[in-house]
Amino acid sequence: MRTEEDKLGSLELPNQALYGLQSERARRNFNLGGRLTNINLIRAIIKVKKAAALTYARLEKDGCQREIHKVIALACDDALCGAYDDMFVVEALQGGAGTSTNMNVNEVLANLALKRLSRPLGEYSTVHPLDDVNRGQSTNDVYPTALRIASIELLRELSQECALLQEALQSSENRWATIQKLGRTELMDAVPVTLGEEFGAWAQAIARDRWRLYKMEERLRQINLGGTAVGLSDNAEKRYRFGVVEKLREITGIGLAAAEYPMDITQNNDVFVEVSGLLKSLAVNLLKISGDLRLMNSGPGGGLGEIHLAPLQLGSTIMPGKYNPVIPEMVMEVSLKVIANDLAITMSAARGEFELNAFSPLIADCLLESLSLLSRTCQIFKEKCVLTLSPNPERCLELLERSLAFATAYGPILGYDRVANIIERENREPQKVREALEKELKNIERK
Repeated sequence: MRTEEDKLGSLELPNQALYGLQSERARRNFNLGGRLTNINLIRAIIKVKKAAALTYARLEKDGCQREIHKVIALACDDALCGAYDDMFVVEALQGGAGTSTNMNVNEVLANLALKRLSRPLGEYSTVHPLDDVNRGQSTNDVYPTALRIASIELLRELSQECALLQEALQSSENRWATIQKLGRTELMDAVPVTLGEEFGAWAQAIARDRWRLYKMEERLRQINLGGTAVGLSDNAEKRYRFGVVEKLREITGIGLAAAEYPMDITQNNDVFVEVSGLLKSLAVNLLKISGDLRLMNSGPGGGLGEIHLAPLQLGSTIMPGKYNPVIPEMVMEVSLKVIANDLAITMSAARGEFELNAFSPLIADCLLESLSLLSRTCQIFKEKCVLTLSPNPERCLELLERSLAFATAYGPILGYDRVANIIERENREPQKVREALEKELKNIERK
């Protein structure tokens, strides 16, 4: 064990721990049960640290300090490879607006730099987590910048998955364009449609989600990096502020831009509410589509049975031969989770006070979870449901012919009331109703 100390006292740490005293304090203080800070956010913070280190390596006149920043940049590369993910030990939900997460990254990078210099872990007189790794930065500009980067990266993945899901739905639209079935409104018989048309409508909904998410990246590209504590660039020189944003663009491949008014981005989190709202829109569409498929698959003997979902696992521990619509149900659960996350994000963003929002860790956790969940859900939904289900044309036709859906077409000629009276007079029996309507139509034609 090694011992680290500060003004609050000393703590023992495992000899090989790359995190330090501040991370350990946070780990103990926020010991909620193991839901750690989202790794996508951690990696985005590391990219910010690398951009800062490389900027200072270029600006620094002192040769020794210049080399320290170069080593820190290399330490960032070491951390980004994923081999040290277990050293990021701070829980997602924490007080302090993300300071503990930022400090965890600072300490890990400082110790990775010390390893590269063959110095003992914790020898911060050589590479300091704050003076060196966090130089010219504050949690208040690092954290929101990193959240924007992580969100953009996950948005790109989700947009691509939406595109693939849209294509799968459009493929079904084309394949099943001739399968006639009963359309329903308010779960009641309505008018004839085709199975392809229903899939086409779903494809249009996902296409809108895809476009909205694609355009959302523009809102996230403005960052307050260099604004430090409240957006006024305390402790960050002008040369650094311009250089670090340029370097971060290069590292991330994202068209980031320095905010015109950094204090706004430091204070306000409405952009994340906007992103979450679009994720909620996607969740609503997925909830509706998967719910429809679940109903269409119901049966096989006592339900609609218009489609067959691929059997993926046993559906009951007591009823042999039963298979459940598990993928649509999973999609519905994820959708409800995303909708719940949206509420948490909304309320957290509204609770910011003055120059900072202390609840940004909850915003980050919920937003990144929703993005990751939706991306994976779209992929699973496409692969294990949309592409594997099969239609039941015979059942579709049977239900259509047993309905009175055909009667609507007679309304413009015979009139609504006359058609309704015939339906009731013939006791709603489809064959008799059809014959009576045809007879009435011929009578009108003779006149």
